[in-house]
Amino acid sequence: MCGRYTVTMTYEELVVRYFIEETNSPFYQPRYNVAPMQVVPAIINDGSRNRLGPLRWGLVPNWAKDQSMAGRMINAKSETLLEKPSFRNLVYRKRCIIPADSFYEWKSFGGKTKQPMRFLMEDERIFSMAGLYDSWVNPDDGEKVSTFTIITTTPNDLVSDVHDRMPVILKQEDEAVWLDRQNTDAGLLLSLLKPYPEQEMKRYPVSNIVGQVKNDTADCIAKVEPLQV
Repeated sequence: MCGRYTVTMTYEELVVRYFIEETNSPFYQPRYNVAPMQVVPAIINDGSRNRLGPLRWGLVPNWAKDQSMAGRMINAKSETLLEKPSFRNLVYRKRCIIPADSFYEWKSFGGKTKQPMRFLMEDERIFSMAGLYDSWVNPDDGEKVSTFTIITTTPNDLVSDVHDRMPVILKQEDEAVWLDRQNTDAGLLLSLLKPYPEQEMKRYPVSNIVGQVKNDTADCIAKVEPLQV
């Protein structure tokens, strides 16, 4: 499961990285401890250009009766996307990118002893997690709620001793293919959903304050000493 990540870059860096035409975004602010059910920046393509906008983490399919399933839909396994009704149609028509610069997983040392680890690119650059999105309309008041899920895959060697899944991180050259609405080649799309090369990544331990959603400051990404167990 990918259940926490960071998006600490400036809005200007996002605009440049993803070729966004907008010049301001009042909803955006750097985040050091993103958690499910929070609204975060996402990238879609409208057929002619990339757009940056807010989506809430935890997918609510358009056919859902209510929003109760959102907490269970923060991730989608790449291996079974075409088998699940919640994801199957979205693979063909509602793909998105979730910008990030790291994600967290907890390394277990036996028993209840765990330490959060921060995973990021070797050069600490922005990366793109593959996602699916949908919009649900509240039947009671007509409110439109736009949500997303992060696609996961098997872990690379850097992640595997910490967790049995990792988010799909797209190669930069594959991002346009993933976002292209005209692309409905399932085989091609699924071929992009693979573990990111571990040699291009690094990790380090961080404070247990990451475990509490209310903590969302730069202290969350500060390196700490590894546990000696």
